[in-house]
Amino acid sequence: MLVVDHESSDRTAAIAQEHGARVIVRPFDGFVNARRFALSQVWTPWTLMIDADERPDDALREAIVLADGEAEGYVVARTTYYCEKPLRMWSNEPLLRLFRTDRAHVEAAPAAGGGAQLHERWVCDGRTARLNGTLEHYSYPDAAAYRSKYSAYTSIEARGVHASVPAVLLQMLLVPLRFVNLLLRRGALLDGPAGWEIAWFSALYPAVVAWKSIRS
Repeated sequence: MLVVDHESSDRTAAIAQEHGARVIVRPFDGFVNARRFALSQVWTPWTLMIDADERPDDALREAIVLADGEAEGYVVARTTYYCEKPLRMWSNEPLLRLFRTDRAHVEAAPAAGGGAQLHERWVCDGRTARLNGTLEHYSYPDAAAYRSKYSAYTSIEARGVHASVPAVLLQMLLVPLRFVNLLLRRGALLDGPAGWEIAWFSALYPAVVAWKSIRS
């Protein structure tokens, strides 16, 4: 195991070392750079990338062990939890996470467009296949954690887009359409008040980014 720790204030590094991991502690210099650095430190022919707030379920762990190696990379289905409950609109997100070390690279994919180094995705230079099971993502233990990350991410993305008042107006007009799409097509309506809340703020996200860009 390789653990890249960005100067965390808890015992993450120590616990990882106690369990035999090779731990590298370094300052945080952006999400994309962090992943690129981590990949440069991998010595094995295959890489499995997991964040600190992610956990493979039993079916995915078994699928990883039994992967035949005939593909260059393997896509997993990730489900994100909010306040300890999985949300339908955040279920079965396909992500490349198991790949040949020399056949993948990472790219930024900001949700609102622009040049922000955020919402990074691994890309495989070759054939991919799907693995059974679920990668469980416990990113938001409570509403406060969601609001904090929402504020931070929209601010980062705002610095990567062109400031434009027309863009703000356009994004505001699209908010209702995005909201209805998330409620009906992505299943947020069935998740109750928590799903409605996340659907609303997700629909508002590009507009918030555009608004922050003209205020910065």
